[in-house]
Amino acid sequence: MELTTQLIIYGVLMGLVFALIALGLSLIFGVMNIVNFAHGEFLMVGMYIAYLLSTFLHLDPLLSLPIAAMAGYLLGIMSYHLLIHQILRGPMVAQLFGTFGLMLFLRYLAMYIFTPDVRSIKQGLLVGKTLSLGWVTLDLSKSVSAALCMISFGIVYWMIYKTKLGRALRATSIDSEAAQYMGIDTKKMNALAWGIGGATVSLAGSLLAHFYYVTPTVGMLFTLIAFAIVALGGFGSISGAFVAGIIIGLIMVISGHFLSELKFTFVYIVYFLVVVFRPRGLFGW
Repeated sequence: MELTTQLIIYGVLMGLVFALIALGLSLIFGVMNIVNFAHGEFLMVGMYIAYLLSTFLHLDPLLSLPIAAMAGYLLGIMSYHLLIHQILRGPMVAQLFGTFGLMLFLRYLAMYIFTPDVRSIKQGLLVGKTLSLGWVTLDLSKSVSAALCMISFGIVYWMIYKTKLGRALRATSIDSEAAQYMGIDTKKMNALAWGIGGATVSLAGSLLAHFYYVTPTVGMLFTLIAFAIVALGGFGSISGAFVAGIIIGLIMVISGHFLSELKFTFVYIVYFLVVVFRPRGLFGW
């Protein structure tokens, strides 16, 4: 019973982090109907920001959160204006290869600058700390990271569904041409979607760096996890990304405890089954 409770708690904690990672991917697809293959590299940028500020400026990794979010936002905006806006005029295959090329560029640029070495954050207010709640012992960095991810997710959800700007984003996602006729600047909405997507995943990366290694290729793993979450929750569904993130977190933690070498296999099996038998996901249109 104690082991089951511990696994469920850790599964939910990781699921909340995964949900924030997948949020930007789902948002960009929902607004623009385009898949960002460089999504994991945006996460890598947030992880390196946390690592560099902690290692060379000796700042607590928590202080890197707003910096990582701003860097991700600017990277998303730049990616849209310099690349995505141009390739939207071409066929779908050009859009796919465009974001794939962006992924390779960011990954190997990081590899050139930082080398392929695996790095990690050694010190910080949360790093390596535990929290005991009765007979349950929690990793403090994962617990706080999950809480901050849930708060960040809630802020984005509120912005999308409770503000005028959010209504413009949703109108653009439903029918871009009709939204344009109604006076909505759809180009700004597309750029905003990329900015929010970059900010949320870079923020998640900065939190993830508290307890996960940092390397130029780390983005590939979390991109695949994000794809599984978005497919399960429904492409473009914000609520679906939240629920599916927790489900995927539980699958990974529970399966990883008993079959650690196959924990990602179960995630990909779920992704395959969803794509085959329920392509629209749990909450997709």
